[in-house]
Amino acid sequence: MMKKAILLAAVLMLTVSCGEYQELLKSDDSGKKYSYAEQLYNEAQEEGDKRKYRKALRLFEQIVPEYRGKPQGEKLSFLFANTYYELGDYYLSSYEFERFQQSYPNSEKVEEAAFKKARSFYELSPNYALDQTDTDKAVAELQAYLNTYPEGEHVEEANDMAAELRIKLEKKEYEIAKQYHLTGEARAGNYRAAITSFTNFLANNPGSPFREGAHYYRFDSAYRLAINSFRDLMEERLREALEYYQTYKKYYPEGEYIEPMEASAEDIKSRLQNF
Repeated sequence: MMKKAILLAAVLMLTVSCGEYQELLKSDDSGKKYSYAEQLYNEAQEEGDKRKYRKALRLFEQIVPEYRGKPQGEKLSFLFANTYYELGDYYLSSYEFERFQQSYPNSEKVEEAAFKKARSFYELSPNYALDQTDTDKAVAELQAYLNTYPEGEHVEEANDMAAELRIKLEKKEYEIAKQYHLTGEARAGNYRAAITSFTNFLANNPGSPFREGAHYYRFDSAYRLAINSFRDLMEERLREALEYYQTYKKYYPEGEYIEPMEASAEDIKSRLQNF
């Protein structure tokens, strides 16, 4: 009986609370909306309750325009942006944090806003195979945070995220070049495109974990292009491929691809004896 009484009391309180909330949504009392929205927000922070964040958000959405330019506007604007952030609505959180930075550049919360704006774009960054506009934006925002707050609270995390995203961008560039290589047999011009793409990749990404693969596939593209060329083009292309092999061997004398490359290099040397 005691358990039933407690449950009934809880249901009754929830019903009353919901009724008051619905009435508040319909009211014109911005002050009460502000107080209750802040209360819901604080409870959501303590409890990790997404439902309360969503309820707070509905109230924030109604009153934020009224408080812009007023003393309470700074705090309210940050809570509004952070509520979107906590709910995982990263497009809107990035927008609202940007707006907060512009409106309150001297706020004690501006560093946190800058970081969370960058983090919002980080969360929006898709799989490497998709369009990387949000990834580029995230890298730029993370770098802006690091430049502005070199001793900031979130520097280590920002550096880690920026490094992760740069590797993602490198992987996309690498895989595009690799696709040219893989389709070269069907279209010989793709081998030349692969060579150019891998050469650009190596020049643009000196610390990339994909460098060894890029050296190998550049060589293999050049080798396959050469052996499938007309005779008047073959010698020059064979020598070009041999140079790529020598470059790989210089940096990776015991590399993952050394055995197949040495076999191809021996074939190149044999073919060059005919010229």
